Amino acid sequence: MLAQSSPWYVHALQRTTTGPADPLSVPARMEWTTRSGTGPGAEILGADLRRKRLLELGCGPGHNAAHLATRYGAQVTGVDLVGLQIRRARSHYGRLNNLTFVAGHALHYLQASDEDFDAIYSVFGAVGLVAPELLLQAIAQHLKPGRTLAFSVPHPQRGGLRPTIDDRPRRDYVTLPDRTRLPIPRWDFDADRWEKHLDRAGLWLTSAQEFHDARHGSQWPTTLLITARKL
Repeated sequence: MLAQSSPWYVHALQRTTTGPADPLSVPARMEWTTRSGTGPGAEILGADLRRKRLLELGCGPGHNAAHLATRYGAQVTGVDLVGLQIRRARSHYGRLNNLTFVAGHALHYLQASDEDFDAIYSVFGAVGLVAPELLLQAIAQHLKPGRTLAFSVPHPQRGGLRPTIDDRPRRDYVTLPDRTRLPIPRWDFDADRWEKHLDRAGLWLTSAQEFHDARHGSQWPTTLLITARKL
């Protein structure tokens, strides 16, 4: 019921009805930003990912997970709140080796897991949409020492916004395929506030990068990409 009451369920439902979920070729690179080909690729997750255990929180249709499993030989688990998205991901890439897709809430998955991972990542996924004081602690508990957490989120200054000045989420919107907008809560932190939350969880901020998307015709950055390491 949690998933079906979510705007993300409505988003996936509309996406599913607009076209079939056919098998797809594996993407040539990993994407972190709103503009394809912009920014780093999978290298920020680690120098050698072969046979490493990776976890994606909010995998959507599975494009990045498929890239990591196929191009790098990593063992990837993709978790998404919405079962429809998991069905799409399996339709696109279920034929591939080293790849598992699981329907579930990111926090609940981590709390129930007994696995440790070599890297955990989120691309406009669960990080920023789940209370960070809970999610980052859970991530740290399942990340091997010295290994990487990487996540991209909408930049807190996108469209001229100002970053939140406290730890509460603010009202944001998800735009559906039919162009309607549904409200969602989002923790819209700048890099300094993310660093404070990472530090509390035992994670060390290693980089914070911002990216623009010229298609938006704006001077404001659109993506904030954070990497951190478990102490």
